[in-house]
Amino acid sequence: MTEPNEPERAKHALPGGSAAAEDTPPGVRFSVEVPTPLRLIRDPAAWKTAVYLPLNGPLGLGWFLLLCAGVPLAAATTIIWIGLPLWALLLLALRGGSMLDRRLIGLASGSRIPDPYRPLPQDGLLKKGGAILGDPATWKDLAFQLIRIPLAFCYFVGFAVMWSVIAAFLFAPVFGQWDEGFVPDIGPYQPEVDSWYEGLPYSVVGVFGVFLGLYAVKAVGAVHLLLARALLGPSEKQELRARASRLQASRARGVDAAEAERRRIERDLHDGAQQQLLAVAMDIGRARSKLDADPEGARQLIDQAHTGARAAITELRQLARGIYPAILTDRGLDAALSALAARSPVPVRLDVRLAERPPAAVESIAYFTVAEALTNAGKYARASEVVVEARRDRDEVVVEVRDDGVGGAAVQPGGGLAGLADRAATIDGTLTVDSPPGGPTVVRAVLPCSW
Repeated sequence: MTEPNEPERAKHALPGGSAAAEDTPPGVRFSVEVPTPLRLIRDPAAWKTAVYLPLNGPLGLGWFLLLCAGVPLAAATTIIWIGLPLWALLLLALRGGSMLDRRLIGLASGSRIPDPYRPLPQDGLLKKGGAILGDPATWKDLAFQLIRIPLAFCYFVGFAVMWSVIAAFLFAPVFGQWDEGFVPDIGPYQPEVDSWYEGLPYSVVGVFGVFLGLYAVKAVGAVHLLLARALLGPSEKQELRARASRLQASRARGVDAAEAERRRIERDLHDGAQQQLLAVAMDIGRARSKLDADPEGARQLIDQAHTGARAAITELRQLARGIYPAILTDRGLDAALSALAARSPVPVRLDVRLAERPPAAVESIAYFTVAEALTNAGKYARASEVVVEARRDRDEVVVEVRDDGVGGAAVQPGGGLAGLADRAATIDGTLTVDSPPGGPTVVRAVLPCSW
């Protein structure tokens, strides 16, 4: 019988994940992974993109009406000064609409596009307006909206027709039962469906159509994401500047984290193993002095010293495991996480999808992230189950730990999660905690494999 806390593991030959990586570094070529049909239909990003792309239709129509009506009106009334507030409103609408587009694209694809705007001056509306007009990101926003207008029409019409045809095939038995002589309109070939069983073959075609439609959504979504990154995202110089700032800050945090780790090891050695070994030495010394006069007392002291030596060895072994566990070096992250899950007081479901071993620094941070999250789930969260996932997403390792506890966790300065976040930042990685009151708690680490 399987123990309650034995991990349920799922291994796959291919790395998982279909969402684009956050903040693609400059110089990295954008690539699209082609998922298998089963992974595609389970991919939330594919369904979100299927909703987002037709949604561009009303958005594009709104921008078309706004630009066609607003720009001529503002230009015609500029001579009597009424047009200046209209131009300001158009600029605000352009910036707000583009920021909304970035958020919608992030929700649909999972790829965050940061706002590329320059800081605005603090004083004077004219200076702020001049800064907005002089910002290249403003004109890139306008270019995106102008290009998006015809694309939105194509998205709306194309996907509406595609999903309508797929739905006609998929639900042909239902339509045939309700309406004898139902005809799926597929051009010159128009078969009639007079009953539900005559529509079953068309339902099979409709199922294949769903997969093909999702692949089309995936491909169009990837092209749209490329366009959005080029026009709505920061320039290469801005990305390099932001990356340099992040690395400089993460280096300082990494130095602080290493110093804190050194002090912890020193304290654990002084307060733990060192005191136990000192007690062992004292017991052995007392036993030597009693060896001739009181052999029985000497034997008891030697037994006591032996027990203390074993406790010191256990303490040193746990300390070494806290620095870098041997199983992680010998057998990799999969086996190390399995050992963690087996020792957890809370039942753990483990899903590891790593086709090859990541760098040692990534394995170490991923291991200790899971260890800290499991410890917190057992001590504070009152969780009944924890789900641990580790997968390769292109050039990153993504680790997620979810529990069904009471929530309320946060990254506190000086806490274990804060130290892990600092360690992740040293390799340009991120660690986030989403833990609303009442749960669930999700700890997510995104660790690049090259930096």
